[in-house]
Amino acid sequence: MGNLTGAILTVSLFVALGGLARGDVISDWNERAVTAGDKARVGNFPTARAIAMVHLAMFEAVNSIEPRYTPYRARLSADSGASRDAAAASAAHTVLVKVYPDQTAELDKALQASLAAVLDSIGKTQGVQLGQQAGAAIVAERRDDGSDVPNSYRPFTLAGKYVPTVLPTGFTTASVKPFSLKSGNQLRPPAPYSIKGAQWAKDFSEVKKMGAKTGSGRSAEQTDIARFWALTGPATYNPVVRQLSAAKGLDVLDNARLFALFSMATADASIAIFDAKYAYNFWRPVTAIRNADLDGNNGTERDPAWEPFIATPMHPEYPCAHCNAQGSAASVLETFFGDAVPTFTMTSTTAPGVTRKFSKLSDYVTEVVNARIYDGVHYRTSGEVGAAMGKKNGQYAVQNYLKPLAK
Repeated sequence: MGNLTGAILTVSLFVALGGLARGDVISDWNERAVTAGDKARVGNFPTARAIAMVHLAMFEAVNSIEPRYTPYRARLSADSGASRDAAAASAAHTVLVKVYPDQTAELDKALQASLAAVLDSIGKTQGVQLGQQAGAAIVAERRDDGSDVPNSYRPFTLAGKYVPTVLPTGFTTASVKPFSLKSGNQLRPPAPYSIKGAQWAKDFSEVKKMGAKTGSGRSAEQTDIARFWALTGPATYNPVVRQLSAAKGLDVLDNARLFALFSMATADASIAIFDAKYAYNFWRPVTAIRNADLDGNNGTERDPAWEPFIATPMHPEYPCAHCNAQGSAASVLETFFGDAVPTFTMTSTTAPGVTRKFSKLSDYVTEVVNARIYDGVHYRTSGEVGAAMGKKNGQYAVQNYLKPLAK
């Protein structure tokens, strides 16, 4: 995937879905969390981490008022008359001002707007206080999660020999404490195939043909798809959950649970994928194609001037991170809504004027796998492995967290 941690920043980039069916406090603060990360220019994983913190805080607050699910960490003391909307908004605000203190003024205004829709009452006051407690608890939970460790990647070189001096990204993400997984390597897939085999030659030839910057075999639509999915990170999947949530008409607590599970899985997708990427250090197409005379495979042919359609992300190839992220998102959504969903229409600022429509979550994931081949930055096997990792990741979150309480 194009870098979940920041090789392609999503500042001013977003994916818009056709008109949302309704607004609600959970979806509203989801959108604000995505926007805050983009504005801060922190990169994809830090944004995903903050979004997960926001939604876990909102869930803990609302679920403490009306406990229908197991808590993420602990149920807080709450009066049943506390306002759920006030609690959710206050929880989200508390997290975001801690993560993005430079945006406090506008986040304060957003909180005021959310609270203006709640009738003044003791329940509103209790909700605000509860949200503050929930937000503070999640901030404390993540304080020493390893997300602020400096990039200590050691470039491969020989003494005195020049190598490119831009450090790869995502190296430290692999060691960040996951939200739902037990460890970053829990879902690590088997090593990539041998580059001497037939499958390698097949994947190599496909991306060489379909992912080339010039003279490719792409159709006009395939080139549009490639440009569309050059956009990466939270902006590519959070709008999907907002639309499907709105179509389902969930109440505040069920919506809080959906978004919490969804954001946990999509944040953990980064941790799991970078663990695998740096464990295997598999070469990107631009490296492999320009060095095909070194792979010992008669089925591949070197092209010394080959370039990918988009800039290659600055981290190892295997598995595909973009595919893992969309696979994780789709996996959680499928447990709530099934594979066939109300049609959603997406647009991307990396492909102005292009729209993509999906009525199956599996088609949404498959298109991303294809897109990364058309982009010239991934092999098909890597995309399929990444998507499969994502499916397992989403299923694990749903099966092990925020489960319905026995009646």
